[in-house]
Amino acid sequence: MEAANRGAARAGGKSIGMNISLPLEQKPNPFISEELSFLFHYFFMRKFWLVYLAKAVIAFPGGYGTMDELFETLTLIQTQKMVKKNLRICLYGEEYWREIINFDALIKNKAIAPEDVDIFAYRSDPEEAFLFLKENLYDAL
Repeated sequence: MEAANRGAARAGGKSIGMNISLPLEQKPNPFISEELSFLFHYFFMRKFWLVYLAKAVIAFPGGYGTMDELFETLTLIQTQKMVKKNLRICLYGEEYWREIINFDALIKNKAIAPEDVDIFAYRSDPEEAFLFLKENLYDAL
């Protein structure tokens, strides 16, 4: 998030920060607009507000927190608990995601349905990811 906040600050814009209260790891970065810096106690509430108004989710390689946010979003869409017909999910860095999560094995073992992988798309190039989002976001407007 810091990179996006830094870019917005350099451009003279405002940017939001949605942090979680943790004992060691996270604190708001200095590039967040002060009036838009939010601190959440519960992970669920942070995840909810990150996705609630989103038109797209781009998941970059990450650890437990990234997996938690990604899988909660995929589960809410797959179970139709979050009905956002045009929400686009991009897993950026296809090689990483295919190594970390074996969706084919989940299908093979009937843990997910084959159509569940249609919820997201892999992209590994910034231009490809931008085009995927641009092409699909017009439907969401």
